[in-house]
Amino acid sequence: MEPDERARAGIFLAFQYPVEIPGVSNADFLRIALNARRKFQGLIEFSPLEFFQLITDKIKLVGMKESFLNRNVNEGFSGGEKKRNEILQMALLESELSILDETDSGLDIDALKVVAKGISTLAKATNSIVLITHYQRLLDYITPDFVHIMSEGIIVKTGGVTLAQELEKYGYNEVQQI
Repeated sequence: MEPDERARAGIFLAFQYPVEIPGVSNADFLRIALNARRKFQGLIEFSPLEFFQLITDKIKLVGMKESFLNRNVNEGFSGGEKKRNEILQMALLESELSILDETDSGLDIDALKVVAKGISTLAKATNSIVLITHYQRLLDYITPDFVHIMSEGIIVKTGGVTLAQELEKYGYNEVQQI
């Protein structure tokens, strides 16, 4: 499937390094993306007024100011602002599958806590979130249902939250051999 088809179908991908989109405001980007998804689902598209009522609630989840909606997508954003913006997109689109690639990369502790809270709030029985990370620090704020260790594209070990703790304590090589 093409990326836009996957997005409409309910798959969301957050990048380790989110790209800037000069000339496209966050508000326009988010409204168009949401309406494309709604149209695909056979739902009525939101008017700009309805959209702003909805986005006002969602933006609080990630601790962003409404002024971010007027800025171009990720242009001039700090690392934390880019990651919060992606969690805002995830919240708005209500995807069934979200893949978050190293969402903790480049975050200071305050942004890490806000992003983790957003992810935890969005995790429901009706969706799945694949959280890719190399560090325990994000998992100090999010309790995963499963932890998988991948090596060369293959899952080599699966466990619960204790597996992540073992990784932090012993490292990948030692834990894979246990």
